[in-house]
Amino acid sequence: MLYLTSDKFAIFVPFGVIGFYRYLWYLIRVSAFLAYRPVPLPENPTYIASEDVTIIVPTIDAGEEFKEAAHSWLVGKPKEIIIITEEKMLGPLQELANAVDPSRIRVLTVPFANKRLQMSHGIKNVTTDIIVFADDDAIWPPMMLPYMLACFEDQKVGGVGTSQRVQPVGKRMTVWEVLAAFRLTIRNIEISASTHIDGGVPCLSGRTAAYRTIILKDPEFLYGFTHDYWLGKYHLNSGDDKFLTRWMVSHGWNTYVQCCKEAELLSTMKPNWRFLKQVLRWTRNTWRSDLRSLFMERYIWTSHPYCAYTMVDKLFNPFTLLVGPVLVSIVVYKSTKPVDKGGFTCPGGTNVILSYMVWLTATRTAKLIPHLWNRPQDIVYVPAFILFGYYFAVMKIYALLTLHETGWGTRAGVGGATEALNALDAQNAKEAGTGTPGEKFQNSPSFPSSYPTDDGRRYDPEALNYGPHHIKVTHGDDDPASLIPIYHYTLSHCIQRPQGILCA
Repeated sequence: MLYLTSDKFAIFVPFGVIGFYRYLWYLIRVSAFLAYRPVPLPENPTYIASEDVTIIVPTIDAGEEFKEAAHSWLVGKPKEIIIITEEKMLGPLQELANAVDPSRIRVLTVPFANKRLQMSHGIKNVTTDIIVFADDDAIWPPMMLPYMLACFEDQKVGGVGTSQRVQPVGKRMTVWEVLAAFRLTIRNIEISASTHIDGGVPCLSGRTAAYRTIILKDPEFLYGFTHDYWLGKYHLNSGDDKFLTRWMVSHGWNTYVQCCKEAELLSTMKPNWRFLKQVLRWTRNTWRSDLRSLFMERYIWTSHPYCAYTMVDKLFNPFTLLVGPVLVSIVVYKSTKPVDKGGFTCPGGTNVILSYMVWLTATRTAKLIPHLWNRPQDIVYVPAFILFGYYFAVMKIYALLTLHETGWGTRAGVGGATEALNALDAQNAKEAGTGTPGEKFQNSPSFPSSYPTDDGRRYDPEALNYGPHHIKVTHGDDDPASLIPIYHYTLSHCIQRPQGILCA
């Protein structure tokens, strides 16, 4: 125990203030997490997987783990699975698709590996109402699709995410996989809490997320998605899930996350030190996306204020986390000096350090209880998680200073976003027979790129294969009804609004 005098109390004030704030914030999150409930299955669902769902899987090196994942997807009976890869991988992936289910798995290619271009190419080939993006190693529970589709019963919901757990690569989890599992546990709590409080979520994870096709087929979206630059000059390839989530917010769509066992996917993580490179890439994407959301786009402040506050909290988190070790170091140093020379009257430095470590271990263990409840053997990795937390704080600061680095980091064959985009533009121009590579393809139609509505959303007038319809839209009692050409895909999914017909 520390024997403090009033004149030395000031050094401990930051401890108290930061500690009170952090654990009050934590209690709020836990309370919301406990109050959260997933959307239940409807008795008469509007969307049926076998008619309304296409799964898009961008990949470059799917192996045997793809078969296990694909079999888990097919249990939900989607209408189609589209695999998009680079041209040189067509043969191996076609063989994998044929070995699983050639009648429902289609393999498409782009000139070069680039995740966003692969996703956009898949989007253009979809003919169903709902798109589900999935990583090639994401293993789904049998009820994944029904639980995700349940959220779309709300016509305002444009995107749906899920909770996640780590699937070990080998027979036993490595320390790196356990650290990843700890992070996912905390993430599941955070996204459940934010979904319950204001419906917002910082990111619908790209490991598995579902979206309305009509949103993603908008040429404005497709162009922005593949021509995304940081500070106007650094072409982005990763961070696709962040872009999609921000698009939902900026275009007035709600999101929801199904955090329950019925919709909890399993995903592999890097089982070695390369996990740190993954975390670095994710952290850079988070910095770039959160700074955009908070200070450039700013829609998040009014649509999801709690979610915005969590983003602000994470901006300062690495700095506040490092305050603890700094203050402990000061106290330990002062405890070695005589009081008459500015030292502190307190137990030896060893006792101070031990007290601090006991406090850290107890509080960090408490945060991991949901994980340790299922895997109590992982408690031995709590000290490693504490050390990783401080490493992560330093790494976040490093990531902030290197946001111009946009490479994938863990896959040598992925990257060159600009080169891949130019190649695809050239291919599209050649196939079309007109146009110039790099031309903004959303400007090519003679009609507006999207149809704006009074609630701030924009709807795709060009959804491929769906055809035009003239819909009578009423503008009020005083104005006569007029006919407005709107391209949409399922008339049964249009709903009446005060401003007229809304297709969703």
